[in-house]
Amino acid sequence: MKQTRIQCQAPAKLNLFLHVTGRRADGYHLLQTAFQLIDRSDTLDIEIRQDNNIVRTNEIPDVPADSDLIVRAARLLQRSTNCPLGANLTLHKILPMGGGLGGGSSDAASTLIALNHLWQTGLSKTELMQLGLQLGADVPFFIFGDNAFAEGVGEELHAIQTPERWFVVIEPGVQVPTPAIFSAKELTRDTKPVRIADFSSTAEMFWKNDLQTVACALFPAVDEAIKWLSQFGNAKMTGSGACVFCAFADESAADKVMQQVPDRWTSWKAKALSRHPMADLLKS
Repeated sequence: MKQTRIQCQAPAKLNLFLHVTGRRADGYHLLQTAFQLIDRSDTLDIEIRQDNNIVRTNEIPDVPADSDLIVRAARLLQRSTNCPLGANLTLHKILPMGGGLGGGSSDAASTLIALNHLWQTGLSKTELMQLGLQLGADVPFFIFGDNAFAEGVGEELHAIQTPERWFVVIEPGVQVPTPAIFSAKELTRDTKPVRIADFSSTAEMFWKNDLQTVACALFPAVDEAIKWLSQFGNAKMTGSGACVFCAFADESAADKVMQQVPDRWTSWKAKALSRHPMADLLKS
């Protein structure tokens, strides 16, 4: 019998490093980064409708339904495949907005993967990734299915193996708007490009986030969280902020740090994932 509903995860990502290597004529920045999936996730309940309406069934503070990436993703897939069906979308949001964790992009990617499966629209992984790029530069990564070394504006992806480990993540309590970081005149835009082999073979302490200096200057709370977490290891910001993280070899080491995080911050631990939890629903 044809499946009519699905509950799916939309995991967060961390940028293990993020270098800005240049700028295109259209203003987009050229990047190099390593994306790491983690087991902290939003969840989505998705159900087929027999009419063609796309309905978000719950309220999300400060996110009107029509501008929500899950609604836009569903409509984009519907339009691109001439699908006559609709969907009810319920989003259970735990990933912070403006946190650099890719939450909205991940929600959109999981919506595309799930509806491609439920609606039986038959797009391949590559076709879904091309569709996802219209919604945001990080969306193709979440459809890609593996941890990845990324280049271009973030859409040129190469699968990488990353070690099993745990992360402590701190939410500094501010939302960092990505355009404010990329438009700052102080932003370093000429970091020398590296090779994927370089990342695999050198210590991560040498890898940085070029956006971090700007974010710390504009948002002192980010700077404060990085300085506090740095006493336990190589703490850095993910994406364009605001969340900061530090890696640990095992869960007990992460737990020890978690016990010491000041109450003024929201913090949590997450385990590295080797694959996206919905990867098996994709056709290559």
